[in-house]
Amino acid sequence: MDNVDNLPSASVDEVPADAKILDVREDFEWEAGHIDGAQHIPLGELSARYGEVPVDEDVYVICRSGGRSLRATAFLAGTGFDPVNVLGGMGAWADAEKPMVSETGDEPTVK
Repeated sequence: MDNVDNLPSASVDEVPADAKILDVREDFEWEAGHIDGAQHIPLGELSARYGEVPVDEDVYVICRSGGRSLRATAFLAGTGFDPVNVLGGMGAWADAEKPMVSETGDEPTVK
């Protein structure tokens, strides 16, 4: 994970409305609440599944607070993608009262 300080990052307010978002949290976190339309690949599966991520557009990578997404951003950058780490993760997303959906039918939350 060399040069993580040089990786592109954005605050939740800088994520474009039509951005491609990759959520690297675990399944239980995703089910509790996520960004509608986001792609879900848990960090532990990313090295095997990164071919599912679109290579021809910027991908905004998000997790709960920013640590896992930073590792995912570093990995993707090293494999030819243009990833952007979302600072503060889903915690910041929820704090900014940005829209979320859940898979449970309950009010979306960040776990």
